[in-house]
Amino acid sequence: MSENLYEILAAGFPADRTKPCFLFAEGGAVSYGELEDLVARTAARLVAEGVRPGDRVALQAEKSWAGVVIYLAALKAGAVHLPLNAAYTEAEVDYFLKDAEPAVFITDDVAYVDGAKGFEPLGDAVARSADDLASIIYTSGTTGRSKGAMLSHGNLAANAVALHDAWGFTPEDVLLHALPIFHVHGLFVALHCAFLSGCPMVWLPKFADAEVLKGLQQATVMMGVPTFYTRLLANPAFDRQAARNVRVFISGSAPLLPSTFAEFEDRTGRRILERYGMSEAVIITSNPLDGDRIAGSVGYPLPGVELRIGGGEETGVIEIRGPSVFGGYWRMPEKTAEEFTADGFFRTGDVGRRDPDGRVWISGRAKDLIISGGYNVYPKEVELVLDELPGVTESAVIGAPHPDFGEGVVAVVIGEGNEAALIAEARRQLAAYKAPKRVLFVDELPRNAMGKVQKNVLRQRYADLFAAG
Repeated sequence: MSENLYEILAAGFPADRTKPCFLFAEGGAVSYGELEDLVARTAARLVAEGVRPGDRVALQAEKSWAGVVIYLAALKAGAVHLPLNAAYTEAEVDYFLKDAEPAVFITDDVAYVDGAKGFEPLGDAVARSADDLASIIYTSGTTGRSKGAMLSHGNLAANAVALHDAWGFTPEDVLLHALPIFHVHGLFVALHCAFLSGCPMVWLPKFADAEVLKGLQQATVMMGVPTFYTRLLANPAFDRQAARNVRVFISGSAPLLPSTFAEFEDRTGRRILERYGMSEAVIITSNPLDGDRIAGSVGYPLPGVELRIGGGEETGVIEIRGPSVFGGYWRMPEKTAEEFTADGFFRTGDVGRRDPDGRVWISGRAKDLIISGGYNVYPKEVELVLDELPGVTESAVIGAPHPDFGEGVVAVVIGEGNEAALIAEARRQLAAYKAPKRVLFVDELPRNAMGKVQKNVLRQRYADLFAAG
């Protein structure tokens, strides 16, 4: 029996294929039947152009529903989907193409799908096993060259089914989709939940306040990154009335500030559901749909996910094992071996702790750990204190080389205030070695495409801060 992910997703399509799949802000829709037909024709085009099972199909284009057709067509043809950020430079793309060696590289998804309309539809999906590769997702490469996380049909199917159940998706839902589709959040998490329930999606090319507010009039579920929610809160038009139809707001890809969580609940009466995931395992934990959602916590491991804290300490690197955990890094066997324990757990690189009842809390990335004067400083602990202080909108805490302490704690802050006063208040609430030695005010923090603060950029920017005296 084939375990091709496309067949698993298509089994969730509505029996009435005239039901809309994509709903557009400017009006109009694409039905599930139209999607299915174009996927079959595009898969036939890929096969006719020489794509064989296991070959890579690379796509770099601005967000379009045609990009979804190409993703599904690659699955149906037994190929491996390779999504690339449209913002990547020619030099960056050159690295990915040389590393992955795709059989086809598509840069105009709309034209490619249009050109497939004359092909006879491919019938059955190419048989694949659960272990066969479905997609390669390149990590951001903030340390060293980008690594291609290899996700199988079984990995993605297991995670999709777990999320569909955990978040209570039904055919009556309408998902607001404003995320990019070169990343696991928009490509796998959002799309798979919609497909398995056969529900429509309000399809937005990007986040824009006016279009999102309009889309929320139809939507019952919204998925987003924290920036989406802070931007909505900055708009006076976003209130309880605007959120009335949405049964759950889901946030991920970057940490959600407790202050955002609290303000969102005050404004709408709804608690955001925060979850935790990564390219190598898609979604790992989630706050409950029914039950306490606690600010700062990423909830509980999904069914089938084993999670432990490495080293047996109360706080340490999170290690995971389960059916959705990737098989390794593309053409990097040594790196793959480094990242897995002898008993098969993947070292996520995220530092956290787990309560006795199983609830998980993330402290930050292991590489962001600061060692000052021989003491470990977890940036998240310091940020939580700073973010509650008057005048501070958001903080990012890093370590910078220090002649006496090895590393000095530095807070880079969006907001306004007095540096000495903020340091003094931090010292009042934290052990002295954890308190910032410097507070630097900026207009914005460097972020990647998914809204995560790029602390590696900050470390480079302020590497000479203490050396300068």
